[in-house]
Amino acid sequence: MILHRGEILFRQGEEGYLFHLKSGLFKVSRLQPDGTSFLFNLLVPGETFPHHSLLTPQPYYATAVALTTSEVERIPAEDWYRKLEACPEKYREVALSLQYTLRTVQQRIGFLTAPSSNRLRLLREWLHHHFSSKPVEDLLTQEELGQLLGLTRETVNRLVREERRASSS
Repeated sequence: MILHRGEILFRQGEEGYLFHLKSGLFKVSRLQPDGTSFLFNLLVPGETFPHHSLLTPQPYYATAVALTTSEVERIPAEDWYRKLEACPEKYREVALSLQYTLRTVQQRIGFLTAPSSNRLRLLREWLHHHFSSKPVEDLLTQEELGQLLGLTRETVNRLVREERRASSS
């Protein structure tokens, strides 16, 4: 199935399909008790998700929204879990998928623990490795970048301005 920028793949609290991202990019945001939305993940091609439901069914933890035109394979949950039970070797595939996710999370923790002045560059390099067709500023707002990087919107704005100034000199 094809989704375009801004289209919702699933909503926090709903239950349903698992998905495999063939192409494109998604942002994953969780609605907080005060009604604000917090961006905490990006999904890149090759990922099967939601990660927390790969072994047992769970309601969606957050909402996934397409950042670009994206191709997604919908996987009926019943089929997924039935195949896991019938083919124990599929658990290895799930383990490898979760290992990949864990490594990605570790990289992103590295962004958060890096000096503030390096975080935007590190995210840009990581995103370019997975999705090189657009700069990060065309995909996410400065508020979302701040949420993802543990920075204020103002700090992101300053870093973007400094990068532009440095590249134009």
